Amino acid sequence: MREHVESSVELRGALLRLRRATGLPVVFGGLTHETRGLRIGELNGAVTPALRGLAISAGSGLGGKCLALGRPCAVTDYPSARHITHEYDGPVSAEGLRSVIAVPVVVRRKVRGVLYGALRDALPVGERVFDAAVAAARDVEQVLAVRDEVRELLAPPPPGPSWEEVRQAYGELRELAPKVTDPELRERLLAVCGRLETASGAPAALPGVALTPRETDVLAAVASGATNATAAVRLGLRPETVKGYLRSAMRKLGAHTRMEAVVAARRAGALP
Repeated sequence: MREHVESSVELRGALLRLRRATGLPVVFGGLTHETRGLRIGELNGAVTPALRGLAISAGSGLGGKCLALGRPCAVTDYPSARHITHEYDGPVSAEGLRSVIAVPVVVRRKVRGVLYGALRDALPVGERVFDAAVAAARDVEQVLAVRDEVRELLAPPPPGPSWEEVRQAYGELRELAPKVTDPELRERLLAVCGRLETASGAPAALPGVALTPRETDVLAAVASGATNATAAVRLGLRPETVKGYLRSAMRKLGAHTRMEAVVAARRAGALP
């Protein structure tokens, strides 16, 4: 219950930032629960209660289409849009919405929520608004992903080798590989690392992210709890060099902290 409240607070903040950044008259959204649907729980700029608490089913309406496809969807004139179903025309019309965009919140290939922005005129949503909506969804994704990681770390370990032990072994292999002089053996070690990176079945939720081997080495060390100084000793690098690789990786991953970078790298399939 507390986790849901905290997530709702973050969602509310993301919607407020979206409205301020774009000038959209209405923004709203909701998070998914155990079922495949979601419920609209946060609104900003609404003049009626028509949308509040509205249950959205996957595949139904614009938000349901976004929920089912896991990608942004938009319509210029909601009442006459041909590529969505119209189960929610009543609440949408009651609020006077015409042009609507829906952006998914995706964590580990699972849609965890949808953010909406809307105009009361039938006008196309510009690229600036679209980019701001995607950025707001990414903010919520990052928070949810970090909370998932924390919850997993605090969960009782399963019988047998734990996933953290696998990650620890991965980090040790990444540290060892650059020190191996035999090219064939080094390539085999890196191939094993590649298999471990995808062993969890985690999706590449951040397509296009290309970390260098050294950036990956540094993130693997950070993921094991190493400080920059400790990572430098393990990897045979200067602390300033480690810091540079870490900054570069954080920039590529859109992360603001070391832990956010580790979480983003795992979501991108770059770390196990």
